[in-house]
Amino acid sequence: MLSAIIFFPVLGAVLLLCVPGSRVVALRRGALAVSLVPFALSCALLAAFRPEEAGFQFVEGVPWIPQWGVSYAVGVDGVSLFLVLLTTLLTPLVVLWSWGDITKRTKEYFLLLLLLETGMNGALLATDLFLFYVFWELMLIPMYLIIGVWGGPRRVYAAVKFVLFTLVGSLLMLVGILYLAAQTRETGSLSFAYERMLGIGLGPVEQAWLFAAFALAFAVKVPLFPLHTWLPDAHVEAPTGGSVILAGVLLKMGTYGFLRFAVPLFPDAAVRAGPLLVGLAVAGIVYGAGVAMMQSDLKKLVAYSSVSHLGYVMLGLFAFNAEGMVGGLYQMLSHGISTGALFVAVGVIYERRHTRAIAEFGGLWRQVPVYAAVFLVVALSSVGLPGLNGFVGEFLIMLGAFERWPAATAVATSGVVLAAVYMLWMYQRVMFGPLSNPANESVRDLSVREIAVFAPLVALILVMGLYPEPFHRRMEPAVARALAHLEPALAAAGRGPVQIAADGASAVARDIGRTP
Repeated sequence: MLSAIIFFPVLGAVLLLCVPGSRVVALRRGALAVSLVPFALSCALLAAFRPEEAGFQFVEGVPWIPQWGVSYAVGVDGVSLFLVLLTTLLTPLVVLWSWGDITKRTKEYFLLLLLLETGMNGALLATDLFLFYVFWELMLIPMYLIIGVWGGPRRVYAAVKFVLFTLVGSLLMLVGILYLAAQTRETGSLSFAYERMLGIGLGPVEQAWLFAAFALAFAVKVPLFPLHTWLPDAHVEAPTGGSVILAGVLLKMGTYGFLRFAVPLFPDAAVRAGPLLVGLAVAGIVYGAGVAMMQSDLKKLVAYSSVSHLGYVMLGLFAFNAEGMVGGLYQMLSHGISTGALFVAVGVIYERRHTRAIAEFGGLWRQVPVYAAVFLVVALSSVGLPGLNGFVGEFLIMLGAFERWPAATAVATSGVVLAAVYMLWMYQRVMFGPLSNPANESVRDLSVREIAVFAPLVALILVMGLYPEPFHRRMEPAVARALAHLEPALAAAGRGPVQIAADGASAVARDIGRTP
């Protein structure tokens, strides 16, 4: 099942190669049909997933390059399960949205989008670090071309900057992976298997250097302040579909990498680096929110909001307790849905007016009431309104982080206030007031296709906000397994044992979702 989820988009891309480029309608429908198959398989995976198990499920493994100890090995656990579902959901939505957005080189665009989906799912499901690195690098080229070919006026600059930032960090991670594989010889044959590397005994100096190599690669991808400068350019210049995938999935590869690899593989170094990374996360929260508040461009405002929101994810992951880490993982999903929907909302208005300047709008509520209502729900979700998905993750992050880093958490709460300021102020300027600009009088409301793109995202915003317990129940065992590797390091650092309640985060989630 996992191999089908990973490679079916490539098979579909090969089939689309046989369709002439002039048959645009057939290409659009074919790309949508191909992208829906991995989503259907992911839903079947969710139905068959056993929530009580902490280890990898649906494991597949065959030797790939046996003389180097490299295997094709994939598996899914509570950490990667919902991220795979998010990837396979956003891809068909982006394909559907792009029917009206991409008018040149349609065939090539959809081929790259399907290849990108393979890279993202492969990176999330790989349990061999060499295989993970292959998929990690595979993600770069399709996104580079999507930005560079279908982007805005400064698309080449943004695409090159995106690749250079990501590639530099990735090369250092490759060195770390090779070093870890070399250490497996001491306990047997050469291997890149994740489980084998978890058992390697590394000294403090080794852990520090290796953690730095992995952390740099993941911090660039998050992006963690001050390594965030490539993100606004990439978002602003990318087409709407590229921005949705970039914000919804690719940025999560960084936080996923911290949770999956950097923290469990190098627990001592992770604990020692915790204060630094928490400080950078809090700086990113405040800085991203403050800069977003000053933006006059809708897309750039949403881009800087991602810097702020992903700072919360990092704060939760380095709280080193169940509430914070489950909250961080939940916030990854929430951010992917909310910010993906925000970029689509910006794309809707840009497609009609060919401008993203906030000053060009005003009074749109009367003209496009359905769009205004959807935009309001998505904006409130991003703000973290109770009852919507953004609140649950932020609440658990604050709850867990305050136990470990009370001062940093107190500062981070200012980001919640600033988020309300920049998001609601933006909404007020775009939607309310008089319809003074004559160009806005001809703006049409959402089409059926656009409503079909928004509908599943809005539904998930409500479901995740009102009933988070099914998500947490599947996340907690895997998070507890990652936390177990930190217990000796935390004890040695004199910070007390990790409290891993069997149903701690779920109990909080049930209280949040309980009907009065």
